[in-house]
Amino acid sequence: MTDKVLGVGIIGCGNISTTYLQLAPLFRNIELRAVADISREAAEARGTEFGLRVQSVADILRNPAVQIIVNLTVPAVHYKVTKQCLLAGKHVYSEKPLTLTLAEAKDLQKTAAKMKLHVAAAPDTFLGGSHQLIRKLIDDGAIGKVASGTAHILSQGMEHWHPNPDFFFKPGGGPILDMGPYYIANLINLIGPVKRVAALSATPRKTRVISSAPRKGQKISVKTPTTYHALLHFANGAAVTLTASWDVYANRHQPMEIYGTEGAIFVPDPNFFGGDVMMAGSDAQLQKAKMWDHPFTPANWKDHEGNTWPNYRAAGLADMAVGILKKRDIRCDIARMAHVVDIMTAIHASGETGRFIDLTTTCTRPRALGPEEARSLLKP
Repeated sequence: MTDKVLGVGIIGCGNISTTYLQLAPLFRNIELRAVADISREAAEARGTEFGLRVQSVADILRNPAVQIIVNLTVPAVHYKVTKQCLLAGKHVYSEKPLTLTLAEAKDLQKTAAKMKLHVAAAPDTFLGGSHQLIRKLIDDGAIGKVASGTAHILSQGMEHWHPNPDFFFKPGGGPILDMGPYYIANLINLIGPVKRVAALSATPRKTRVISSAPRKGQKISVKTPTTYHALLHFANGAAVTLTASWDVYANRHQPMEIYGTEGAIFVPDPNFFGGDVMMAGSDAQLQKAKMWDHPFTPANWKDHEGNTWPNYRAAGLADMAVGILKKRDIRCDIARMAHVVDIMTAIHASGETGRFIDLTTTCTRPRALGPEEARSLLKP
């Protein structure tokens, strides 16, 4: 493992930036060097809190000490900001979703290739110890050939916890574009690319009432569907149903289940890096899989509800840095995340038209990330 370090600058100092700023120092080969935001006040707050240089967006793009920009802006401007970074000669790691349209994703691929730069994007939760254990079990044939599965993203909605939830309910928001990347990226990791989709969509409530501080009681108009029932047909023949809804107050569905010809695996929430892995063989006896010694497994993070989870966000960023330095495949590479965008936007289109949608992109499964290689991404 090379000890060369790539400088990292963050554009976008909102809610998610704290996570990256706290966790990026866990990893080798990357070093946080500057922050920027269209709001100087927001950038100053983060810069002061974490002891980083505060710059304007224009200045951080000219900063020679920054080789990778982490784009943490709102989804509506992900494409614009990422392209601006590429044209300034910077590699980019974007928060999810990569873009809101497939055309934008393809344009970024073309621009990155022309500039001889790399783009990668969240989510990187599929690199977690539990998900990589499941990947190994599937690759080792523990449940035979994957034939089908289910995935469920179900909650009351983002207005119950997010301080400024408006954009979740505008075009470009909704549960598929917001939460879908976690689940779809993990399905690609476990099963491979998708070749066509079908979906039904609905908008049960036209307004939402914020129940979180500081805007408790304010109303939001809903301009995008908040419930989707989708069918994903994978290139290997597997079929997975995906339900994503912000209109569910309670349910007993597992986040994800993978069914094979010789057994089944119950996948913990792909929104997180870890959790218990349950499985059954052809005897149909459910048991907990023995967790391996993977460094992205221990719980190290408390969420807004007080639950403790494994959180190694920035693992994908660190993997990107190593990929750039060693000229090897990047696990969260734009080709895979563009395929995620293709799947999500096809679900939206199918929900509007009622037709099956054939995808125009494909990708390879990312290389598995075993314990030894994962450990090499962390500082000693």
